[in-house]
Amino acid sequence: MKISVDIDCSPQELRQFFGLPDVESLQKEFMSQMKNHMKKGLTAEDMDKMMKNWAAGAISGMEQFQSLFQSALSGMGDKSTK
Repeated sequence: MKISVDIDCSPQELRQFFGLPDVESLQKEFMSQMKNHMKKGLTAEDMDKMMKNWAAGAISGMEQFQSLFQSALSGMGDKSTK
């Protein structure tokens, strides 16, 4: 048996559903600071460090989301009859 589920919701609704914090204000502040740094001039070394930090965080965040989603769906499991 194969079951497909389509969920139509905004990122904000998904964060609220899973109880994740709203980080929109932090993202705006971070982007503002990044723009200021870019105007001042980033070195290649700065960009390299930044990209390494972002990549590590993105991978970790995706793994945590997958784990959370799998845990949420584990209760639905295969309930086949014998």
